[in-house]
Amino acid sequence: MSAPLDGLTFLAGEDKLSLYQFNTKAAKHFFCSICGIYTHHQRRSDPTQFGINVSCLEGVSPFDFPEVIVNDGVNHPSDMPSAPRVAGVLRFSEN
Repeated sequence: MSAPLDGLTFLAGEDKLSLYQFNTKAAKHFFCSICGIYTHHQRRSDPTQFGINVSCLEGVSPFDFPEVIVNDGVNHPSDMPSAPRVAGVLRFSEN
């Protein structure tokens, strides 16, 4: 899920977040300093947006989405513009 930078409000726990920056340090990845879960990141590909782990949002479940696009996490579009951006699609189906 994406949100503009001004579209995310922390109600509690912001003081428990840890920042990690990979390689180019362009993106800012945030994790809970207590349990280690990834919560959100400021995107490298669009620094005006946050990518958000929907599992961290109260009342939202990944199973609420019929499809979830899985991006190629190895080849960043800024490094390899011709690389495929989508690695696949996860689909939820009830048994």
